Amino acid sequence: MRDHYRIGKMLGSGAFGEVRVCVHRDNGAQRAVKVLRKSHMDDDEKKMLFNEINNLKDLDHPNILKMYEFFEDEKRYYIVTDICKGGELFDEIVARGKFTENDASMLIK
Repeated sequence: MRDHYRIGKMLGSGAFGEVRVCVHRDNGAQRAVKVLRKSHMDDDEKKMLFNEINNLKDLDHPNILKMYEFFEDEKRYYIVTDICKGGELFDEIVARGKFTENDASMLIK
């Protein structure tokens, strides 16, 4: 992983790991890398992760997060994706107090 990307600041964290900014060493592209600790995942969670990876690797659509690469080492999985800016959808829903279908369509647009 570190051979291909320079890993930078943390964007967020969750139960299994964290998301960080990364920069491709060869072309300078800024992306996000989800770093997941294997020790925090059971077999079912690992199975769901690989299912997600298999689905994402074949998708290429402007409205769907693009996965560029997947790496793993002894302790972690690394999923390199587009970097999405604009904050968490959950935070927006909480801030509004209610979130209608119309709100969702306007936010996505």
